[in-house]
Amino acid sequence: MKFDVQAVPSPSYVVDEKLLIANLEKLKSIIDQTGCKILLAQKGFSMFEVYPLIGRYLHGVTSSGLFEARLGFEEMGKEVHTYAPAFHENEFEDILRYSDHLVFNSFAQWKKFKDRVQGQEKSIECGIRINPEYSEIEVDLYNPCFTYSRFGVTLDNFKVDELEGISGLHFHTLCEQNSDTLWRTIQIIDEEFGPYLQNMKWINFGGGHHITRADYDIKTLIRCIRFMQDKYNLEVYLEPGEAVALNTGFLVSTVLDTMHNGMDIAILDTSASCHMPDVLEMPYRPEIIGAGTPNEKAHTYRLGGPTCLAGDVIGDYSFDQPLQPGDRLVFCDMAHYSMVKNNTFNGVNLPSIVLHTADNAINVVKQFGYEDFKQRLS
Repeated sequence: MKFDVQAVPSPSYVVDEKLLIANLEKLKSIIDQTGCKILLAQKGFSMFEVYPLIGRYLHGVTSSGLFEARLGFEEMGKEVHTYAPAFHENEFEDILRYSDHLVFNSFAQWKKFKDRVQGQEKSIECGIRINPEYSEIEVDLYNPCFTYSRFGVTLDNFKVDELEGISGLHFHTLCEQNSDTLWRTIQIIDEEFGPYLQNMKWINFGGGHHITRADYDIKTLIRCIRFMQDKYNLEVYLEPGEAVALNTGFLVSTVLDTMHNGMDIAILDTSASCHMPDVLEMPYRPEIIGAGTPNEKAHTYRLGGPTCLAGDVIGDYSFDQPLQPGDRLVFCDMAHYSMVKNNTFNGVNLPSIVLHTADNAINVVKQFGYEDFKQRLS
């Protein structure tokens, strides 16, 4: 983090272009070694200001519905893959307009929309999402294969006689995991769905691959890709979201006040509930530059947001010096699942969006205000 924290609005998400490029180059190296295709999962990172940059490295985007499909189509202009647990009838024509690939969550959805897809002048590749009923994710909130999951077709419900027009299978069973988990998942899919892969054109490994993490085992990922390429002659897609933006962004915040109630407390102009909801949902404790764990440094504070939610607490941190109103704090790894999930609960304004460019310029891409809050409500 080499930008001047005093030079950006507070609060603000700051994405570092050099760090983003480093991630993209790592992803591109996998493309070059295997011939696979990698897509940006917009559900994790949708800062379209950098879509032209991302498009120079990746093949396109994956979308969870109409708005993301349109965003990827308009702002990146490459492949657009769209999946939803169920498609809205009144949105489907527009989804067809923007999408190159459609993945259906069930054979009932495929049957419902098949004629409309095949009636298009342009060719749209169609797939079925499968549920191998195998996942190593321990938190059910993020586990697509947990009991009674609504995601994908299980082997017992797979309808071989309805595969006409289906050219690929899609699975998504990972969350922030390494490639050893993917390899074990691939073996299950090969065993259960191998007979159906024989007649497919492509397979999509979904997201959750932490490819750009320092300890990620790229050799095993390449092994997984080549396994499906060699055994079934399939084109392989991956659709990471978090891995594209991992460790590329920061959330700059300001201390508004300090108080004491059994321990020292600092109230910030940024909110866990509004600006980094995964802190509460996952939950996890984001790192702050220069801060330590509780009692590691001389002064420990509980950091909370400005909302009326009692649980709007970011975590406990220690500092070398007492915090003062006006101090800037910088949270790490705040590019993914932050901008895409933030909200204006309590009328709290959204953080500005800033790009720290490769030539060291500060580009304030977007600032928000009252109208952004008001127009969502009526």
